[in-house]
Formats: sequence, structure tokens, C-alpha cells
Amino acid sequence: MTSASSMFSAKLVAPAIGDAFKKLSPRQLVKNPVLFTTAIVALLLTVLLGIGGDGLSVPFQLQLIVWLWLTVLFGTFAEALAEGRGRAQAASLRAAKSELKAKRTIGVADAWEWVGAAQLAKGDVVLVETGDLIPADGEVIQGVASVNEAAITGESAPVIREGGGDRSAVTAGTRVISDWIKVRVTQEPGQGFLDRMIALVEGAERQKTPNEIALTILLVGLTIIFLIAVSTVPGFAAYAGGGIPIAMLAALLITLIPTTIAALLSAIGIAGMDRLVRFNVLAKSGRAVEAAGDVDVLLLDKTGTITIGDRAASEFRPLAGVTIDEIATAALLASLADETPEGRSVVTLAQGKHEVAMRALPDGAEIIPFTAQTRISGVRTSGSLIQKGAVDAVLRANTGSGNTPAATEMRKITDEIARSGQTPLAVAQDGRLLGVIALKDVIKAGVRERFAELRRMGIRTVMITGDNPLTAASIAAEAGVDDFLAEATPEDKLALIRKEQQGGRLVAMCGDGTNDAPALAQADVGVAMNTGTQAAREAGNMVDLDSDPTKLIEIVGLGKQLLMTRGALTTFSVANDVAKYFAIIPAMFLALYPGLAVLNVMGLHSPESAILSAIIFNALIIPCLVPLALKGVKYQPMGAGPLLARNLAIYGLGGLIAPFIGIKAIDLVVAGLGWA
Repeated sequence: MTSASSMFSAKLVAPAIGDAFKKLSPRQLVKNPVLFTTAIVALLLTVLLGIGGDGLSVPFQLQLIVWLWLTVLFGTFAEALAEGRGRAQAASLRAAKSELKAKRTIGVADAWEWVGAAQLAKGDVVLVETGDLIPADGEVIQGVASVNEAAITGESAPVIREGGGDRSAVTAGTRVISDWIKVRVTQEPGQGFLDRMIALVEGAERQKTPNEIALTILLVGLTIIFLIAVSTVPGFAAYAGGGIPIAMLAALLITLIPTTIAALLSAIGIAGMDRLVRFNVLAKSGRAVEAAGDVDVLLLDKTGTITIGDRAASEFRPLAGVTIDEIATAALLASLADETPEGRSVVTLAQGKHEVAMRALPDGAEIIPFTAQTRISGVRTSGSLIQKGAVDAVLRANTGSGNTPAATEMRKITDEIARSGQTPLAVAQDGRLLGVIALKDVIKAGVRERFAELRRMGIRTVMITGDNPLTAASIAAEAGVDDFLAEATPEDKLALIRKEQQGGRLVAMCGDGTNDAPALAQADVGVAMNTGTQAAREAGNMVDLDSDPTKLIEIVGLGKQLLMTRGALTTFSVANDVAKYFAIIPAMFLALYPGLAVLNVMGLHSPESAILSAIIFNALIIPCLVPLALKGVKYQPMGAGPLLARNLAIYGLGGLIAPFIGIKAIDLVVAGLGWA
């Protein structure tokens, strides 16, 4: 819903028109002092219509009144349209929520019962099968399924959700499109992401941000200044031996005060929050969105943020005298019953890259489960024992290996794997050492390129991890971050953020674990991954539904876009005044000071047509800029200087030129129709 046509669809425009009239209520209008001032002036002229016109015809006064009220209505319409887009999305989410039913499991068997999603309690386990909607936020505890999250995230491509690792979190309202999963409910009733998204997009509790408040104060200040300036005009006119009609004074005031940006300011803020939701990010405040536009440093937790969270087998390293097929087959047999992500990755590597054909354990095979005491797992088949586990544990379990050449070679390979930032697992069969499996932290796809883009935006990336410096350096180099902090405790993360903030920098933090919660709370922008813990999601001021650490590029871009849109439209609004000076001032004072005719550079038809044309342009420019306010000024990564020059050239120069063209064109129409 980003095109102009979708912005002005009948489903949005019709309710927005009605809401625009409702917003004329003084209680609501007073929140926007500039529009409130415009409404007071329009009301005053309405009351004085035909009284004290000072030579101005009633039809002319009536036209001024109509266009002044339209100026106010166009401003309230912009805000109502922005709110309407949010309500439309909230309505679709609420409709999705009302459909939710759940297959709540009963006892320890596979039995289940239908219940409404609202009846689910935290800790309940539900079965979700092909075609079912996931009834509540939770984590997958059993099964693997393909899930369509388009209803929540907007993404059309399905995602895999399975127990364990960083792909276990699921969101209410998404649909399972293949296979089945069992989900443990992790949300309290009425506090799920669907509920929070509905509240967010409706914007019921949206507070003005510091930047918005500061800009409002500026606009109020300008209004007061122009109000004082206009109030002195009758005195100058009296001194010159003439008078200025109240209607003309009103027209001068309204064209000088910053009605354009004041009318669009609220819509810009609402649309900024709305755009963030459309990028699948939930923000708890507009302050966080604005802060994202000025971020200097991005801190990222490694596991689950830069990496996928699970290590995967990357290669088999056989010892001398052992073939690659031998170690691949043994590792496969030891891992077929291993349901951990690491175990499944060993099976994938053996069957995929090395084409080991075995798909199931032989009949009568005895599974040896992993324990924290032995740190070894494996399988016993037909009198053969295959072991897989920590290198030192496997060496101790096979005492005959001792200081043999095979053990020495295994330790050498283990050291090489560790220095490369990977984790070694030893494999042995019947007391014979076969080799080592290298487990690698899997970097999320595309992060290196995205970090390079962040660098071009002037943002320094720092990876934070509890790994040793050797492993951390290897992963940091592969991921392409600018710096890293190894062996980091939660206290270390907090200290680093505070150090950066004390240096005057704005810090963003991406994390997913409970140990990241303090840092997420301290950071100016705390982005928690949707697949992370509840503590992390509560501590952050944003939640990324896609769990993509490089999503900060979009978040920063939207923050900058929000700030740029306000700045661009403020520049345009202020620049507009120049043309209005050349239209209204000569028209008002021409009778008193004939020499001012030289300022009529646009060659406007008459004083009345000049004033009416300026007022009409002042009103019409607001709906013309609504699409830009809702869509936002396009952000392109570049330095602050070139960016400022570009926006000044477009919106500053455009704000100077457009009114000259627009007012002249309207004057031709007004004169041609005989309105003035």
C-alpha cells in the first residue's frame, strides 16, 4: 500500500473524510496550534461575513472563508488518512485473530481438543497441522513444518520452523502449509505479538517524539511572530491614511504561518511508524524510530543474530590410513538418531557431499545417548561400537589411543580446526580413532554485504560474543564486521554501550538472548530478534519479526526517511512564503503605495484575485503533498553534506518555484471564471 492510488483508495478516503470533520472538534484541533489558529481565523471571518467587509464583496469574502476551512480540513484529512491506513491493517489482523482455534493436546498421548485461542494459557501445548493457523505465540517443541508468515510479516515465501535452535519461535496468525508441529504457548492471554501489532498500527497511544515536539514549538513560535507582525499592519495603514480589510489581514496571516508542514506533521509521524510495521518490525515508540535515523554504532550478538544459532558440520578430517568414506559412514551412523541441529547437519553432510547411501540404522542397533558426564554419543551395531563427541572425552574413552601417533595427529587436527574458529568432534570405531568432524558457526546469508552497506551509511558494526578471541576473530572476519568483543559478559556489553554513549554516539543493539536484555534496554535502539527469548523482546524497543540482524539497514533508512521527510516538507513550507509575499503584499498595499506594483512579478490579474489565488494555493498544496508525507522522502546512503545539498535543491528550490507557477495558474483560472 505504498502507491498513490492505494493511498487514495475508496476504502481509505471515505472514512478519512468523515474523520476529518470529527477532528474539527476544538479538543482535538488545539493539539495542532497552527491549524487551530487557522480555524479560529476562518470562524471569525464566518461570523463577520457581510459585516465590516470594507469594500470587499460578499462572494469574495465567502470564497476566502471556504478556502480557509478547506485548509483546516485538508490538514485533518491528512492525519485521518494516515490513521486510516493503520486501522485498515489492524482490522485485517483482528479478523485473522478472530479465526484462531486451537487443537490443545490432552495428556501424554496424541489426543487433542478444539478450543478457542483465547482459552489458551501460557504453557499449553497445541498441535498445528497442514492448513491450520497457529493460535498463539510460542515455540516449536516437536516436528518440522513449513509456515506461511505473510499475514504477519508480509513475506510471501514460506519459512521452516522446527524445535531447537533459532527457528523454533512461531507467531499467532501464521499458517502451517505442510507437515505438523507441536507448539508450547509462551504468551499470556491478550499479550501476544498480534495484540501488540493491532495496538501499534491503530496508533491509539502514539506519543509525539522529541523531534516532533521541537518542530511543533518552532511552528508555534513562527505563528506567534507572524501574528504579531500582521497585527501591526493596520497601524501602518492608518499612518498612511488608509485601511486594510479584516479579510485581507486574515489572508495575509494564514499564508504566512506554516500551515503546510503543520497540517502534515502528524501524518508524517504516523506514517513513519506504519512503514516500520510494513518492514516487519514492531516499534514500541516513535522515539526509537527517530533515534534509528542517527545511529552511529551497531552492536550485534553473535549467536542467533549474526550466525543462525546452530553449528553445522562443515567437513570430515580423516586421520592417516582412514578414508573419507570410512569417517563419513561412521559419523553418519553415530548421528542418525541424533535429533540435535548439529547431529542432523552431520547426516546432511555425509549423505549430501559424500553420498553415503544409508538412511536408517540397522535392525537391533543400540543408541548411546549423549550425557553431560560422558560428552559422547554413538551407536552399537552387530558388536561394533561407534563413538562421537568431544575430542578429550573420546581420547579418554579409548585408553588404548594414549599417546599414539593417531592421537597426536588428532590433537594436531583439533588445534587447526580450533584456530579457524570451528569446533572439533572426534569420531572413533571399536577403539580406533577415525578423525575429526569440524562444526562451523553458520553465518546468516547476505550479512557480509549488508554490513558493507551499513559501513557506507557511516555506521560501525561491532560483534559481541562469549567465544574466545581466536574464534571471535575468525567469525568477525567472515561476517565482515568492523570490530568484535570476545568473551563478553552482560556487564561487558553494558560497559561498551555506555562508553560509546558517553562519547556522544547513538548506539543500536541487536540481540536475542536473555543475557542480551540489559544491553538492549540500555541501547538507544534495542532491536530484539523475534526468535529470541521473551526477556530480550521485552527489553528492546523494537522487535524484528524476520530475525534478520541486518534489518537495521531498513530501520536506519526509515528513521532517516522520517527525519528527512519532516525536514524536506518544512523547507518546502518555509520557501513557499516567498511567492506569497509577492502575491499578497502588493495586493494589500497597492492603493496606499502604488510603487509596490513592481513587486507584482507574476502579473496577477487584480488584488482580489492575487489574495484568493494565494489562499487557494495554500490550501491545495496540502493534499498534493499527502502522498509524499505518507510514503516518505526516498533515502539514499550518502554523506550528510551531499544529502543536505540534494534536499535543499529539490525541496528548497522547489518550494520557491512551485508557488510562483501554482499561484499564477490559479490566478488565470480565478480571473477567467470571474471569481475576483
